[in-house]
Amino acid sequence: MGHHVHGPGHAAGSGTPDWLPPALLLLAVSGAYLLLVRRACHRNPVLGWSRRRTGFFLGGTLLLGVALLPPVAPFAHADFRGHMLQHLLIGMYAPLALVLAAPVTLLLRALPPSRGRRLTAVLHSPPARVIAHPAVGLALSTGGLAVLYFTPLYNAITADPAAHWLLHAHFLLSGCLFAHAIAGPDPAPARPGVRARLVYLGVAIAAHAVISQLMYGGFRVDIHAPVDQVRGGAEIMYYGGDLAELLLAAALVATWRPEPRRVAGRGAASRGAASRGAASRGAWRGVAPVRDVSGGS
Repeated sequence: MGHHVHGPGHAAGSGTPDWLPPALLLLAVSGAYLLLVRRACHRNPVLGWSRRRTGFFLGGTLLLGVALLPPVAPFAHADFRGHMLQHLLIGMYAPLALVLAAPVTLLLRALPPSRGRRLTAVLHSPPARVIAHPAVGLALSTGGLAVLYFTPLYNAITADPAAHWLLHAHFLLSGCLFAHAIAGPDPAPARPGVRARLVYLGVAIAAHAVISQLMYGGFRVDIHAPVDQVRGGAEIMYYGGDLAELLLAAALVATWRPEPRRVAGRGAASRGAASRGAASRGAWRGVAPVRDVSGGS
């Protein structure tokens, strides 16, 4: 089997429980988010911050905790079905919850105006526009699965604990990128229209289905695990991935708002006056206002 197994509840070569570092890290991340919420509410008590968004973030960290702590983590080390469950939690379910928490919007509200403008400039930079495009998230999150499971890469990574943690980080970051590109409420200047995003989501759904079916049939799959585990993992990927993508589609529908129709007969002068008035208000200073899809501001 290609899974690495540590001692009973302890990291290899030390007396520290292997679940303690990720648990402390998740607590620290949750505390940082709550601190930002407090700062944002202090800076603008009227605007405040949505409790539902805070709930999304805490729910996302809870899902990560379920994936990285016992009993799922030991199961993932010893059984490919556990690995696939862990992959879904880290790479699909937790990223969607974290993205719906709008962490970038919260950071912009909590930062002083000068730092907020610098962060806005970064969001508008060409590298950020490329990274935030759905094609990049699709290639990293879904395209990487074919490389992982149909080459010797999976067996090499799971044999090395440090490399396995890097794989977890890849699942999480690529999943967040794709969820943000498809349905994130945070600012995304280069995000394509709804039809294009639906196409990318459809490609992801089809790719997950094909990969899981090939894995179930054992076609060129390179996973050192018993056949029943590989087939069970493929079933978890197939059905669990479908549910995660349906939730992502629901988030896309919830964040979508139709563009307001232009009223025929308005002169160029009135349109120009309206645009000048909007520019003078300068919401976000170059970043489009972010819609709150969580039921609060």
